[in-house]
Amino acid sequence: MIVTHSKFISNLDSSPFHSEGVMKEENQSSTMGFILLGIIGQQQQEDVFFILFLFIYLITLIGNLLIVLVIRSDIRLHNPMYFFLANLSFVDILFSSVTVPKMLSNHFSGSKAISFGGCLTQMYFMIDLANTDSYILAVMAYDRAVAISRPLHYTMIISPMTCFLLVVGSWVIANANTLPHILLTASLSFCGNQEVANFYCDMSSLLKLSCSDIHFNVKMMYLGLGIFCVPLICIIISYTWVFSTVLRVPSTKGVLKAFSTCGCHLTVVSLYYGTVMGMYFRPLTSYSLKDAVITMMYTAVTPMLNPFIYSLRNRDVKAALGKLFSKTISS
Repeated sequence: MIVTHSKFISNLDSSPFHSEGVMKEENQSSTMGFILLGIIGQQQQEDVFFILFLFIYLITLIGNLLIVLVIRSDIRLHNPMYFFLANLSFVDILFSSVTVPKMLSNHFSGSKAISFGGCLTQMYFMIDLANTDSYILAVMAYDRAVAISRPLHYTMIISPMTCFLLVVGSWVIANANTLPHILLTASLSFCGNQEVANFYCDMSSLLKLSCSDIHFNVKMMYLGLGIFCVPLICIIISYTWVFSTVLRVPSTKGVLKAFSTCGCHLTVVSLYYGTVMGMYFRPLTSYSLKDAVITMMYTAVTPMLNPFIYSLRNRDVKAALGKLFSKTISS
């Protein structure tokens, strides 16, 4: 009787209905949330990164907000170049705010948990804003190329309607390149390990945790990266056009000024695209917690540098900034 009972239990445990129930329970429990491991995973070093991230985030917010306010308040800056710059600053504020505040609050509270829904939401805005940033950088490069190479036709080519369509187009393409990844990731099953090897919900880290077949997801990820990098080709073409135009001008001062401005822009572009491609253009198996330091470069450092590189070196912006400060103090 005892043998029969134990055999019944054994058969029940090995039955497909029982296995399916256990698997479903594991999947359900795993999709309740994830653990964000952070950057290094060691508490002492995490404390240093907490202070660093707080400092970077405050500078990013203040710098980019000042750019938006200055451009909005000074009528002399109401032209296409500064319109695109204000949009870039706005996107950079959102881009930093998707990941950094969550990372800071997790460190402060001592909890590194994030819900499955929260993880997908964070991933959506990260991919969307990264793509928008990428396309606006290309729009800015095209604007400068037209201004330098076709100055007499500039106002006709870069009209207010064109400016509006270029910015809206950047957002539309970014959303179109984001939604498929979110829907595909939402359909995956996650079993066992719930630890995300990053300080935010990164797509590659989530794919590594999935127990589903991810071959199609990986192919879509590389396709999405290709779409993300299309603006880089536009930027290279735009600046090749600029340099070829500038080199034909006999003025040495004009050449140096153009190279200085373009050089700063290309520095940011190289840093941004270089870290993204270095992070994602490789096999999923090679990802580790150390890669979180690389992601910090394009999620936190680049948005902080943009106001300094694009605006605070500009005499018009400096003058408008001084005017805004004096107006604020006098009132």
